[in-house]
Order: sequence, then structure tokens, then C-alpha cells
Amino acid sequence: MSWIDQYRSKLVTAREAVNCVESGMRVYIHPGCAEPEALVEALMLRAPYVKGVELMHLLTSGTSPYCAPEMAEHFRHNALFVGGNVREAVNDGRADYTPIFLSEVEALFETGEMPIDVALIQVSPPDPHGYCSFGVGVDCTLTAAKYAHRVVAQINAQMPRTYGDSFIHINEIDAIVELSRPLCELKKQPSNEVFQQVGARVASLIEDGAVLQCGIGAMPDAILPNLMDRKDLGVHSEMISDNVIPLIEAGVINGRRKNLKPRKVILGFVLGTRKLFDFIDENPIFEFHPSAYTNDPFRIAANDRMVAINSAIEVDLTGQVCAESIGPQFYSGFGGQLDFIRGAARAKYGKPIIALPSTAKDDTISRIVPRLATGAGVLTGRGDVHYVVTEYGVAYLHGRNVRQRAEALIHVAHPKFRDELYEYCEQQRWFQRNTYEVEVRG
Repeated sequence: MSWIDQYRSKLVTAREAVNCVESGMRVYIHPGCAEPEALVEALMLRAPYVKGVELMHLLTSGTSPYCAPEMAEHFRHNALFVGGNVREAVNDGRADYTPIFLSEVEALFETGEMPIDVALIQVSPPDPHGYCSFGVGVDCTLTAAKYAHRVVAQINAQMPRTYGDSFIHINEIDAIVELSRPLCELKKQPSNEVFQQVGARVASLIEDGAVLQCGIGAMPDAILPNLMDRKDLGVHSEMISDNVIPLIEAGVINGRRKNLKPRKVILGFVLGTRKLFDFIDENPIFEFHPSAYTNDPFRIAANDRMVAINSAIEVDLTGQVCAESIGPQFYSGFGGQLDFIRGAARAKYGKPIIALPSTAKDDTISRIVPRLATGAGVLTGRGDVHYVVTEYGVAYLHGRNVRQRAEALIHVAHPKFRDELYEYCEQQRWFQRNTYEVEVRG
């Protein structure tokens, strides 16, 4: 049969497509803005007929009905990254969390350490050769589909067609559900004056020709507008959001000076709005790859002038970074932070940056702390940290001893918390405040 005949033979309804899911199976769900919502909704209707189904995915932008308490007997979520829609279930014990670097997720599928019974994916309509694009998210999904025993595809007429290692052939899909439905969107997060100040500080470290890891949220939204006067910036990132569009349209991001994949924006997925989806559609500047490629620290390090910008929940005075939990409560995940921090650190003229406001909860809590909260996880160790940036300045820690690190971090902490931070240093016998300040100035 031609691929068109195969396509027609695989067309089913969403409810028919998920009938392959049986009790005890592991099901992978396409994450991010590519979440196949129609398939997830149909899967919920199958709940009375199954028990103990593991649903596994990274951050998703849609709803998570399988995490509802009444679904506990039928489905249990395994989060490879804890998003806001599953956070309560994880911390209530109704869902699981697997801490893992984004660069290493796909190896779980390839080696059989985490075999996948069914992959639920969302792709674009096929081209004349029978290839569908993963569109807004290649991430770990291309590899998941490759190793899954069965692939169920939601083929959406509104999924953009993107280039790179971003395709799956109709031959590799077992069941097809056709529809035309808006993708999940991730709206721009609100910023404030403090984020703008941090953004300006970080932007001062970014030079012409730098290659950026662009994240999502208020922090990158505050940084990127400050780069409109730069020249020949590039992007090598696990993801991008709407905030890169103005820089690309202005010619600031053009990748001309990139020594690895010049003139290309290298990425694994996008999180944003319809404006971004339309911008990447059939746009050859974007080259999508699996996360194992984009987040490989050695490949990241091959980019000269690589700048990795990541955030944190808190940083202690020795430089340890907590970014995935608030105390013992899991908040997010490893994601690509350490992949990019280590890659940028080893790049020629690279700069790994941790950026965060100095306080939380209306200046009542310092995010520069004497020691991490009880139960907090260390995502980026003190030996990996180079730059820590707050609205009060830039602390450079690499190669510095503990006394020097503490002093630098106190200087970028909020002034109302500096006295207690100095007192902690004195208790630890790192230095006496007055004596050490004279030594530093002298």
C-alpha cells in the first residue's frame, strides 16, 4: 500500500485509539504545548476499564485530569518535571517524581530501563512523502515514539510544521486521530521592577556574538529586551518562547558568528502562544532536535561564547543552588539547568549564570541564605556555579574560596538581610565582619 492507503486504514476515533491502553501499562504523553488533549480526554473515559496505568511526561501546558484523587486507582502520574498542573498530586503522594537531567531522559527509553507501552503524540498533517512534523515539540518525544510498542498520533491541522530532526513517517504510527484544534498555549508571565533590574544586570554580561540559552518566564522576558543593541547573537537552547521573536525580527539574533550550526536557532521545543507557533511554521531558521542533542553538555560546550541563564529558588553562601524544591516540597525538576551550566562553563568564553531576585514574598524572605532550607535539593553544586546575579549586582564565585564567596553573595543580597548573613559567617568562623571588610578593601 502507498502511505496514503496506510493513513486511511489507521484512522480511528480518539476513544478507539486509546483502547490499546490496558491495566499496568506505561503511557508516554507528548509534553509542553504539544500535549494531545483529545487523546488525554479519551483516556479519561477509559478509566473504569483499567487500573494501575502509569502516565509519564515532562511539563505539560494542558490540564491533568488523571491526577484527580478519584483517578488514583486507575492512573498514576510519573513526573519527569513537576509542572504546576501536577505539583499538588506529587506532593500529596498521588503522583511520583523522577529526578533526572533532561539530557538523560531519552536513554531511559533506549536502554529499556523505562520501557514505553504506548506513546500518545501530536503531530502535523503529513507532507507529500508521508512525513509528519512534531511541530512545537521534538523534546524527548521523537525518541519515545521510536521505542514505544505502540504509537497513537493526534494529527492536528493547526500543528505547525518545523524543520530539523522533527519528523515521523505514517508507517511508524499505529493509530491516527484527525482533528483541527488550537494547541495549548503558555501565556507570558507578569514581570515587575525587580525582574527588570535583574534582567539589566544579566544583559550587561552578554556580549556581541554570544550564543544564548533562552528560558521561559519573567526572568528571560526581562533580560532579552535589553539586548536589542547587540549584534549577531545566536541561540542553542532546550526551548524558546515568544520573547525571542522581536530579536529575530530586528536581526539581533541571526547566528552569523556561531561556530556550531551557524545561522540556525537550535532548540528542542517551544513554550508560548499562537504568535510563536505561527512564527516557527515552515521557518528554516529554526532547527529542532531531541533533548539528548540540544542538552548534551559536550555539544553545548562546542558553542563559543555560550551564555546559559538559569534561575533558582535559593542560593546558599557557599554557592549551592536549589532550583527544584521549596524545602522538601518538589516544585519543578532538573530540566536543562545543569546541562547548560556545565556546557557553558566549558565553552570558549562561556558564561554560566544563575539569576534570581534577592527576595521572595514581598521582601520577607531572602533568597540568598546562610544554608539551604531543610530538605531542599541541590541542583547545581557550588563547584559548578560561576555568576550569581540579583538586582543588587553580580557575584562571581568560580575559583573563589568560601570566605570570598560568602562576601560576594552578601553584597548581592537584599540589604535588610545582610546583617544576619554576616552573623552566620562569623558563627561559622569564616571571617569577622569588620576585620574581613578591611581586608577586602585593603
